[in-house]
Amino acid sequence: MHLAPDTEDVLAFVVALGNTVAGASRSGSDEIATAAELTRLLDAHGYTGRFDRDDRELDAVHRVRAHLRRVWGLSRDEAAAEVNDMLELTRALPQLARHDAFDWHLHASASDEPLADRILSEAALALVDVIRTDEMARLRVCGAVDCDGIFADLSRNGSKRFCSVRCGNRVNMIAFRERAASETA
Repeated sequence: MHLAPDTEDVLAFVVALGNTVAGASRSGSDEIATAAELTRLLDAHGYTGRFDRDDRELDAVHRVRAHLRRVWGLSRDEAAAEVNDMLELTRALPQLARHDAFDWHLHASASDEPLADRILSEAALALVDVIRTDEMARLRVCGAVDCDGIFADLSRNGSKRFCSVRCGNRVNMIAFRERAASETA
C-alpha cells in the first residue's frame, strides 16, 4: 500500500496515540495520563502548534483518542461518514505547510487551534486517503487475544496480524508450546 508520506506519518501518530490506552500499551496503564507524557508523545512525532499542557487539553485528547480507536473498527462507508463529521466538527481547512524537517504536507487546521481539534482533523485527512484508496481493511486491531493494540498495516501484501513483533512472537510461542504439548500427549 502506498500513501503520501504525511498520511503515513499521521497514521503512525494515531496508532501511537491509540496504543497509549491501558490494555494496548506496553506498560498496561494509560501512557498519556499526564500533560508531560502527552508532550513526550507529541515531541516524538514532531507535532507542532499550540499546546496548552493543562488538564482540559489532556481530557480532550483522551476523548479524541477513544474516538479514533473506534474508527479502526468501522466499515469503509461508516468511516467515510465519521470522517466527514470529524472534518465538519473541526472546521478543517486543509493547507500545505512546510516546517522543521518536514517537506510540504497537509495541515488540516490552523496551528493555534486546540490540540485535540488539530489531532482529530489531521487524522481525518489521513483517513480520507485510506478510504479513497479502499484500504480500511489495513486498519486493524491486534490479532493477539490479550492485546487491544491497533495498527495500520502499510506492508506491501497487507498480511500483518499483530500490532508489534512482541505480540506476534508471544502468539507464535503459545502455539508452539500447544503443538509440542499435544505431540507428547
